[in-house]
Amino acid sequence: MPTIHMTINYALSLDSSPIAIFGRVGRIASEEVVIHLIVTKCLPVLLYGLEACQLRKSDLNSLDFVVNRFFMKLFQTSNIDIVKCCQSHFCFDLPSVVHDKRARKFDLRYRDHSNPFCRMISHL
Repeated sequence: MPTIHMTINYALSLDSSPIAIFGRVGRIASEEVVIHLIVTKCLPVLLYGLEACQLRKSDLNSLDFVVNRFFMKLFQTSNIDIVKCCQSHFCFDLPSVVHDKRARKFDLRYRDHSNPFCRMISHL
C-alpha cells in the first residue's frame, strides 16, 4: 500500500516537468508565460490529492524546494531573496501555501458533508 512519503517522492520525481516546459519554450517565452504554464500544468500534478494527507513540515519543504530551484533557474539567480521577490511579484504561492489552503477547504467540506460517516471521521 502506498504511503504518504512514497507519494511525496513520486511528486518530487515530477520535477522534470517544469524543466521540460522550460526546455521547450526556453528564453523565447516571457517569464510570465513560463510561470503561467507551471501554475496550470505542473503544480496541479505535483499537488494532486495531497490535501487529503497529513504532510510533515519536511515534506512541504521538499515541495517548496523544487519550485524555488525552478525559479532560480528561470531568473538565473541563486539568491533566495530575489526568488521570493519574483514569486511575490508574480503572485505565485509556494506549494506549501497552496497545500494549506486546499487542506483547509478539504477539511471543511468533509466536516460539513451530509454523510454521517464523514462527519464522524472528521471529529477524530
